[in-house]
Amino acid sequence: MKRSDVVADTAIALLAERGMRGLTHRAVDEAAGLPPGSTSNLARTRAALLELTLARLTEREAEALSGAYEGDHEGDHEGGHEGGYEGGYDPERLPARLAEALHIQLSDSARTLARYELALEATRRPELRAIYDRAGRRFRDPAVAMLAALGSRDPVRHGRAMVAFAEGLLFDAIAGAGAVPTREELEQLVRELLAGMLGQEAARRT
Repeated sequence: MKRSDVVADTAIALLAERGMRGLTHRAVDEAAGLPPGSTSNLARTRAALLELTLARLTEREAEALSGAYEGDHEGDHEGGHEGGYEGGYDPERLPARLAEALHIQLSDSARTLARYELALEATRRPELRAIYDRAGRRFRDPAVAMLAALGSRDPVRHGRAMVAFAEGLLFDAIAGAGAVPTREELEQLVRELLAGMLGQEAARRT
């Protein structure tokens, strides 16, 4: 593993465990078992350390959720539809796949807690805000494209609403007062959300 990834992964763990105040160059060196000054050599300022951490966190989340918005095609499903599915998505399989993505996020609460810390810090640091917003588009844009392919009449608004739904559910389960939903409960919630966005036809298909 690259030294920069070791530093960033350690910073993510520290953010989840100790919060923003517990993230320092020295703390990263100590927690990662690196020689003193190693983190400073990679990220000389606190802003640089936060940017490195956010970039790594985005990379890890994108990797974990890479299959959530991928299309389904004729060869991917037994008895697949001739010519593939509308927009490449099988409405019957999609709720389960999106629920699995949420389940993955819930199962790695440390990563999600670290993102919350960075999100709050971004409200105070314009340079970090710009990076955070760009990172967010890596998840919002595919949601918009997916909903457009499924026939949404307002895919941009629906895409934002879907991401907001997911974020609210995660926050409630991890940092709020809500219980952690099961995978089956997540799938039902996603089905209901998609049915509301896409209308009765989607409700019948999902």
